[in-house]
Amino acid sequence: MKKSITVFVIFIIVLSLLAFVSFKAVDMIREYLYPREFETFVIKYSQEFDVPEALIYSVILAESNFDPDAKSHVGAIGLMQLMPDTLDWLSRLLGETAPTGDIADPETNIKYGTYYLRHLMDRFDSWDTAIAAYNAGHGRVTNWLTDSRYSDDGVNLKYIPLEETRNYVNRVNDNFNEYKKIYYNGDA
Repeated sequence: MKKSITVFVIFIIVLSLLAFVSFKAVDMIREYLYPREFETFVIKYSQEFDVPEALIYSVILAESNFDPDAKSHVGAIGLMQLMPDTLDWLSRLLGETAPTGDIADPETNIKYGTYYLRHLMDRFDSWDTAIAAYNAGHGRVTNWLTDSRYSDDGVNLKYIPLEETRNYVNRVNDNFNEYKKIYYNGDA
């Protein structure tokens, strides 16, 4: 009888340890899939421009998978995939001279990419619409918002006609939800 109780207790302990290790492994995998690299810059510009950290990480993950040297086939560069002309325009909006450093520099790229998200949010008053504009361009999104096939209210897109942008908005939102769950207790 005593032996069976000891075996049972050992079994429960081993089972508990396995459950604990499994949960830790799941957490480690989630944190690997949804990293928070360049945290100092993300926090700094999240606060400066009032953009949720989770959203900045979500865009970086979707745009470059955290590769500061990423370059797209259309010429977008860095973590948040900024076009050189967009960087020049954003610096003027901020009343700054265009940075003389490298557009791929993580701090520069995160600063201007985050400011661009804020600018688009201020313009469109909807994060989903701002994210669509980040991908497709604000001129194209403005046209979509005036077309009743794509928007009922001129603010929200009920349908995004460009498949790449539709997929991009979904990917960023999926990333955002995961970042919120993993790091921000479900809050942005």
